[in-house]
Amino acid sequence: MLLSALAATTMNSIVHHMTVEMDAPQISFFRALFGLAVLAPVFLRHGWEPLRTRRIGLHALRGLLNAGAMISLFVGLGMIPLAKFAALVFSAPLFVTVMALLFLGERIRGRRIAALVFGYAGTLLILRPGAGEMDLGSLVVIGGTVSWALALIVMKVLARTESSLTTTLYYGVFVTPVAFLVALPVWQWPSGEQWLLLAVIGVLGSVFQLCLAQALKDAEASAVMPLDFTKLIWSSVIGYLVFSEIPTLWTWTGGVMIFAAATYISYRERQVAAARGAGASATPGDGA
Repeated sequence: MLLSALAATTMNSIVHHMTVEMDAPQISFFRALFGLAVLAPVFLRHGWEPLRTRRIGLHALRGLLNAGAMISLFVGLGMIPLAKFAALVFSAPLFVTVMALLFLGERIRGRRIAALVFGYAGTLLILRPGAGEMDLGSLVVIGGTVSWALALIVMKVLARTESSLTTTLYYGVFVTPVAFLVALPVWQWPSGEQWLLLAVIGVLGSVFQLCLAQALKDAEASAVMPLDFTKLIWSSVIGYLVFSEIPTLWTWTGGVMIFAAATYISYRERQVAAARGAGASATPGDGA
């Protein structure tokens, strides 16, 4: 998950730079295309076996959600500072928790509800709607984050039966044509330097997706998603050194609040899971 966060931040930094000269939908298409090309050797070694699945519908749904999320996030990334972008995307674990309640039947009680409220308060602190600070870029990022959270829920369901390689391959298979159709109206051929940067974005995107899929397969989403906090650290450093962006106090405070909420939710998830496991394994003779 830490490697996934670093790859995502580096990719976002390059996208942040490229949106000055190229439209976000086209960057999204090339990110998906080059990301799929990076995985081409898999087919040379394993043939079509990694694409064998009985859950093609869920893969397609996840692809559509990811395409909408990526395009929205890339558009927003070109409109707001890098650190603010990272802080707002932290709200994904909060949305995942709510959606797990709605769609997966997971239960949450008072403490985790309070943590969710605290986390969403951090999001509002970054947006500051009452102070006139809410901007279109931030709203686009929030919309993309909601779509991303839905995709994570689908990915978590797929992880029960699918390998991380299969989910990563189908990401490219479905996202690439959708992004291409959206990019057509704003199409322009990249320059030599842009081709290189787009290829790097594709490689980093595949590393990000593969590591994320494996992390979600090895652990509960609520346990690994808080590690996304490292994105704010990397984004702040890169934003300052490369783009001369200085994160505001509101961005850091809101980001820390969201991180604290996501971390506590993760902690409570593990406590509840451990308690259920102990209760299931105990017998009357064990002093239960």
